[in-house]
Amino acid sequence: MARVMVAMSGGVDSSVVAAMMQHAGHDVTGVTMHLWEGDGDKMVESRCCSMEMVSGARRVCAQLGIPYYVFNYQKDFKKHVINYFADEYAHGMTPNPCLACNRDLKFRVLLERAEMLGFDALATGHYVRNEYDGQQWHMYRSADMRKDQSYVLHMLGQKELSHLMFPLGGMTKPEVRALASQLELATAERPESQDICFVPDRDYRSFVRSQRPDAFTGGDIVDTAGNKLGEHQGIPLYTVGQRRGLGISVGSPLFVTHIDAATNTVVVGPQADLRKPRINVDRVTYVAGVPFDNEFRCEVQSRSHAPTASATAYVTGDGCVEIVFDEPQDGISPGQSAVMYRGAEVIGGGRILAQ
Repeated sequence: MARVMVAMSGGVDSSVVAAMMQHAGHDVTGVTMHLWEGDGDKMVESRCCSMEMVSGARRVCAQLGIPYYVFNYQKDFKKHVINYFADEYAHGMTPNPCLACNRDLKFRVLLERAEMLGFDALATGHYVRNEYDGQQWHMYRSADMRKDQSYVLHMLGQKELSHLMFPLGGMTKPEVRALASQLELATAERPESQDICFVPDRDYRSFVRSQRPDAFTGGDIVDTAGNKLGEHQGIPLYTVGQRRGLGISVGSPLFVTHIDAATNTVVVGPQADLRKPRINVDRVTYVAGVPFDNEFRCEVQSRSHAPTASATAYVTGDGCVEIVFDEPQDGISPGQSAVMYRGAEVIGGGRILAQ
């Protein structure tokens, strides 16, 4: 029997994990991270820690007869997720806040607390698999590819994986729902939300404006030759690949192809300019701790839920990789992650840089 802390969001997945851990004979404690309530009159309650979600998690723990606690991590969330989110947009990038939350809170701060309190493992409802081969830990995609979350967990390494449990990695979502109903868990029918937890109305631009008003300074919209075509009202209003809302017309469709925060310039061009034969990636981490080699073949996923593309990765420095695709790829957004796989196994990944 192990002492297991279960990170509970109040949803069906983490509720089932708590039940599975208890039924496996472990000493289980449920915890919820209270993350965000907004600033001043701009109250935006995080769906990850709303009163409704806390109530759901508490009810499930009461059903199971296990202890339940709420940990306050609002300052950490502000520092590592909100500031990151706003700063990246202010610099012309497209951030992934779920990745930052996993990296800096759930699998760092919370995991450290679990160890400090004497727990043997932290279990979560993420759809991913981790396995130990006798020498090192490996991470694999979920059995349910529609729910696979390895993209936002690619930063996990040997230390983290040795203390983590992902009971849902070999299950499908319908199987999880069925088990929750069978166990009559209070959250069995709770619907899922795909919104950014702290921006439930999906209006990220207004949220960034509330956090970084100075970033909304007008500048030029230019073509790839540097010719001015119009003016923008602030870099955070634009993302690479955007077509609508540019306020310019030249007789053919134009897309945002580059955002230069240093010059406060938005560059536009034809759709063909969005196709990238290669990308540069920084802040690269590897599940094994080190890359296979200075050059290796892999499949690369460049955004959440996107298909992978065959490529060759070239290690160009400490934490830096150049990825050369077999075929040019579109949908590449600086600030998103490029995650490298070998089949179902996660190699590692990092942040896509502006080209």
